[in-house]
Amino acid sequence: QVQLVESGGGLVQPGGSLRLSCAVSTTIFGFYDMSWHRQAPGKQRELVAGITSGGSTRYVDSVKGRCTISRDGAKNTVYLEMNSLKPDDTAVYYCNARRTVRAGMYDYWGQGTQVTVSS
Repeated sequence: QVQLVESGGGLVQPGGSLRLSCAVSTTIFGFYDMSWHRQAPGKQRELVAGITSGGSTRYVDSVKGRCTISRDGAKNTVYLEMNSLKPDDTAVYYCNARRTVRAGMYDYWGQGTQVTVSS
């Protein structure tokens, strides 16, 4: 069973920055597509940013230019650097690891880390 452990959330003022980390317990981290999602109170979970096993990235329009997703294969960790944070960024942020094989798909989630943007 693959485990994902997020860290780095917290309370930050508008305009501030945070770096979220997600450590993945697997020996084949490089085969997983990784992504960050978030869920605000009363809203559906949404994709924030993703990075494939090959390093291609994508972002939801609302965070483009403010967030950067990256991965470190030596540390089995994916990061989400968030800058110019807004109150609308307040949510629980979840890390996801996904690997598709011929027989199906492996899909794992972390427990989430709270990000609160408030003055």
